[in-house]
Amino acid sequence: MTGSPALARMLHMGGAVVDYVYRVAELPPRGGEAVAATYARLPGGGVNQMTAARRSGLAVAYGGGHGSGPDGALLRAALRDLEIEVLQPANRTVDSGNCVVMVDDSGERSFVSWPGAEGRLDPAALTAIQVRPTDWIALSGYTLSYADSRNVLSDWLQALPPDPPVIFDPAPVVAAIPPDLCERVLLRATWVSANLVEAQVLTGEEQPSRQATALLERLSPRAQGVLLRAGAAGCHLQLRGKAPSHLPAFAVDTIDTNGAGDTHLGVFIACLAQGHAPETAALRANAAAAIAVTRAGGASAPTAQEIDLFLAKRQNDRSDEKAGNA
Repeated sequence: MTGSPALARMLHMGGAVVDYVYRVAELPPRGGEAVAATYARLPGGGVNQMTAARRSGLAVAYGGGHGSGPDGALLRAALRDLEIEVLQPANRTVDSGNCVVMVDDSGERSFVSWPGAEGRLDPAALTAIQVRPTDWIALSGYTLSYADSRNVLSDWLQALPPDPPVIFDPAPVVAAIPPDLCERVLLRATWVSANLVEAQVLTGEEQPSRQATALLERLSPRAQGVLLRAGAAGCHLQLRGKAPSHLPAFAVDTIDTNGAGDTHLGVFIACLAQGHAPETAALRANAAAAIAVTRAGGASAPTAQEIDLFLAKRQNDRSDEKAGNA
């Protein structure tokens, strides 16, 4: 850990967008149509991760781009309500991006996104951001994949001082990140958090243990650890110099998986920044994701107190089960 937990802050450099969320029984076939049961216009993208970290008690600042239209206004209002500082001025030529999210009856989500101001970064605006030694910098594959943001963000990253930890989430668009840029980011990363599909793209390996080993030993030599998200199977944690561990997921009735990965990583970062051991951070991240998928919407992360109650109840249930089997 770097710096004092009391002074720690997440500096999120990913993309905040607005989600247009449609709940459908199932996705329509090509050329077909589906009628949505509900519709909502909600803050999404990087906001989901920032919300999770903020609700776990970590200070958060948004260093990414945002636009000058109605979607940008909605995002700034949402961040203001969460007491998240916005560090860049609004882009006056374009609105914030948006994402059409279709959630089916199984809780699975499908995306169609349009990048806006979050994908068009200004070098001068990034240079003006004052990075603190106690910042935890969250970097997303989305902004590294967009042609009008990736080189600017890469240059900014290369100019960073060595102190702040960098947490890299490659995101589902990992294959669209130029390989040389991805290599530079992985070389700077302190932590890498990815789902198993993304980790396979990065490493060419199929097994989580081999993925984690490749990331730590071959691609991210300065990283302290790797956190691989496995959805309903929980997560795999690999710390440098230690044996890998698997933390099972908590069984819940899922209604919406949108934002579950962001919630997981946001809580994980918050816990690390506050001084928790990585194993504890991963356990709380699993609990947070389990709670989030029982709620509609991407920014549905629980508070730290809700995570405490959830874990206490699960512990009590296990104790009662053992007593009943005695």
